[in-house]
Amino acid sequence: MSARPGTLAMLAHFGLISLMGVGGINAVIPEMHRYLVEAHGFLGESEFASLYALSQAAPGPNGLAVTLFGLEIAGPWLAIALTLAMFLPSFVLAYQAGAWIERFAHTRWMRAFRRGMAPITLGLVLSSGYILARAGATDWLGVGLTGVTIVLLLATRWNPLWLIVAGAALGLLK
Repeated sequence: MSARPGTLAMLAHFGLISLMGVGGINAVIPEMHRYLVEAHGFLGESEFASLYALSQAAPGPNGLAVTLFGLEIAGPWLAIALTLAMFLPSFVLAYQAGAWIERFAHTRWMRAFRRGMAPITLGLVLSSGYILARAGATDWLGVGLTGVTIVLLLATRWNPLWLIVAGAALGLLK
């Protein structure tokens, strides 16, 4: 673990992360985890996973996790600042690029670009799932619950919130 960076360094890092978020916030969860948990120790492994799970269960945007991370680390001001750092750069880029992409949407190179981005996005999202599953699977019960959840999500059309409720109930029994 290295020394903790200052707030400006953290905001700059999250600004850069936002530009890598091809596929949404779930695609950059591994980098957030590396930065907040592994590199600087701002959050613990289970704390990170719990805040992320809460953000996904709550109504609102997927990026609520960033707000919760900032709130947990240093309170409301960092929550607001991290949220802005995470969304403003990508919003500006998307807004500026939108017209340009629309203009060239029917070109061969743009179609190739979009096809090429699909496996990158899938890989980033799968790595997010791995990191979150690893955080929840700390004992045999966690490994079993994670495995059953994955199978049920792939084999059924159940709403994932029901599985979250079931996992919370099992956690209370533990």
